[in-house]
Amino acid sequence: MSDAARSQQGKVVVICTMSCKEALIELVPVFERESGYAIDITYGSGPELAKKISGGLQADVFVGPEEFSGPLIDEGRLAGESRTAFAHSGAALAVKAGQPKPDIGSAQKLKAALLAARAVCYSRGASGIHFVQACERLGIADIIAAKLVKPRPGEMVGPVLVRGEADIGVQQPAELLPVAGIEIVGPLPAELRQTIVYGASVFTGSTQHAGNQAFIAFMRSHAAREVLHETGLDPV
Repeated sequence: MSDAARSQQGKVVVICTMSCKEALIELVPVFERESGYAIDITYGSGPELAKKISGGLQADVFVGPEEFSGPLIDEGRLAGESRTAFAHSGAALAVKAGQPKPDIGSAQKLKAALLAARAVCYSRGASGIHFVQACERLGIADIIAAKLVKPRPGEMVGPVLVRGEADIGVQQPAELLPVAGIEIVGPLPAELRQTIVYGASVFTGSTQHAGNQAFIAFMRSHAAREVLHETGLDPV
C-alpha cells in the first residue's frame, strides 16, 4: 500500500517497552502494509515510559508488561478493558560468551552462583523486578543489591557483560538475544520463576478507535505469533 493510502487511513501512535522492540521492528512494516495505517512508534525502558505517561505523555496504544500497564490503568491513563495480552516472558540469566555457565538448576544452586559472582547486572524493568523478588525469597537481596552494576542510560544488560563489568546478567530473552558476545544460561529455577505478561492497551484519550483495534488484533495474529517467538517471546 502506498504512503498516500496509509495517510488516508490515519496514524496509530504506539509507545513500546524495549523487550518488544526486535519483534515490532519486523512487524510494524507488515501491519502498515496489510492494514493501511501508519505507525508512529517510540521505544524506551518500562520505568521511564511509565513515568512519562503518568506525567501526561499521550499516544494511542501502550505495549508492555502488566507491571507497568497495571498502575497506568489504575491512574486512568490507559483503558483497563482494552488491555489485551499477546505474549509471555520471564527473567533469564546470561554470561559473557566463553565464560563458564553457572548451574542454576535449583534455587540453592542459583543462590550459590549469585553469591560467588563478583558483580551482577539487572534492569529496573519487569525482569529486574522479578529477579529482585527471587533474591528476597533466597534471603540475599541486600548482598546482590550491593553487587549491582547498572547498565548505562538507554543500555541493555548484555553490553555490561560484554565489557566484563558483571559476571551474571539478568534480563528477558528478547533483550538478551540481539546482543553479540553473550550466552543465555537459562531461566530462573522453576520455584522462583514468574511470568511476565505482555499486552497492548489503549490510552484513555485516544480517538483512533479503528486503528487501535486493528493493531491490537494484529499482535495476536499468526504472523505476529511467529515473529514474537523468533525474537524471544512466547505468544499467548
